[in-house]
Amino acid sequence: MQQRDALFQPSTTSALAVNKVLKNTYMLLGATLLFSAVMAAISMALNVGQGASLVCSIAALAILWIVIPRTANSEKGLLAVFAFTGLLGFGLGPLLNFYLQFANGEQIIAQALGGTALVFFGLSAYALTTKKDFSFLAGFLMVGMIVILIAAIANIFLAMPVMQLAVSSAVIFIMSLFILFDTSRIIHGGERNYILATVALYLDIYNIFIHLLSLLTTLNGDD
Repeated sequence: MQQRDALFQPSTTSALAVNKVLKNTYMLLGATLLFSAVMAAISMALNVGQGASLVCSIAALAILWIVIPRTANSEKGLLAVFAFTGLLGFGLGPLLNFYLQFANGEQIIAQALGGTALVFFGLSAYALTTKKDFSFLAGFLMVGMIVILIAAIANIFLAMPVMQLAVSSAVIFIMSLFILFDTSRIIHGGERNYILATVALYLDIYNIFIHLLSLLTTLNGDD
């Protein structure tokens, strides 16, 4: 009996660890998304300009690349995550105010929020239910990100609406796959740090929302 218990103990311990990471990740993700929304609302009310938005984005990237990797295993990591997501949320203010200038701006923002939520909950539920290992997507996702980056840089000079539409569609597709990939990493033990897992999923959601805004605006003929 003791030998049998010993055989099952590692898998039980692993399952408990995975469930703990999942629980902490989704709790922190919900808190950071709410905090971002509050910061975005404050930014919109203050009518913050594009310059401040750019500064927030640069500061957020600095926290992402420098601070979070060094603090992810400590309580300071939580502060870093809220600083990162708060800055990105605050930086969204000017963009959201821009979309509100359109006749159907509120509708576009609502559709982007609803679409983002639908994509995230749908794909997360699928990954959690099937427990399929999506680690095989790693190479494809890396190549996809490189292609998107090249196309986005090229479109800065070309300024082609069709290419912008293609880039936004590609980003939404790639980030959707990242939701499967990142959730799968948690389920299969590839990511045991809930702070890093939260950051990954937050970025997936953030990018889907931003590019859904662009895509919906273009499709509605307001771009």
